[in-house]
Amino acid sequence: MNTRRLRSGFTLVELIIVVAIIAVIASMAVPKFMRSRLSANEAAAISTLRLLSTVQGQIRSQNAIDTDSDGTGEYGYLGELAGTAPLRIASGGGPAAGTPGVDELDPNVISDAFGDVDPQSLVARSGYYFQIWLPGPNSGTVPGFAEAAGSGPGIGGGAPGPDGFPDPDNAENLWCCYAWPVDADSTGNRVFFVNEEGTIWQFENRLAAPFSGTTKSPAFDEAYTDAGDMSSGVRMGVAGGNENSIWAPIQ
Repeated sequence: MNTRRLRSGFTLVELIIVVAIIAVIASMAVPKFMRSRLSANEAAAISTLRLLSTVQGQIRSQNAIDTDSDGTGEYGYLGELAGTAPLRIASGGGPAAGTPGVDELDPNVISDAFGDVDPQSLVARSGYYFQIWLPGPNSGTVPGFAEAAGSGPGIGGGAPGPDGFPDPDNAENLWCCYAWPVDADSTGNRVFFVNEEGTIWQFENRLAAPFSGTTKSPAFDEAYTDAGDMSSGVRMGVAGGNENSIWAPIQ
């Protein structure tokens, strides 16, 4: 074999060895980097849900939203909490859309990036999608109402969602939020949940078709004991929901 040195100072054999070593190192480093990013995204999602739990309590206690004018505050959607969409207001004894430029929360209690509500009522942050559900009226069960869909800041929040406005009395007591990966196995694995009780719950998301992106997202009642009922408790350690999910609290 011709071992004449190349202009770089390496022989051809040495160059092949160096390239092989780099390939081995890269094959080890890339999965490690991906795991680190995945773990960081999951930790960020948990932190976001803890923050939402705190600010929901603040908004309710401050009566920032009181659509039936009874002196008791109500929980809010992401656009409302981010201050990018008007708060729901009271009009004629019931809820109505606030006026842009007048009824936004000031100061906002979460980053205005969470006001970037997409056409499926979702907000994407750090590899995870977030969706808040507020309760509809009692009809034997309490359904969950999604945030008003949009495409960009200023959409969502106080506008009526696909099911209309949340029920004022039930919105004084109930809310929930799910967080799931934008790309399962890449930006995150687990699915997370929080409601008015403040405990963060997790589901391992080990499904043939996991919750991922906009193609498969949790229904509002996926973590609840009773189908279609936000007023029921969280289902701990028992399979159920549309996907037989099993939920456990994060310690």
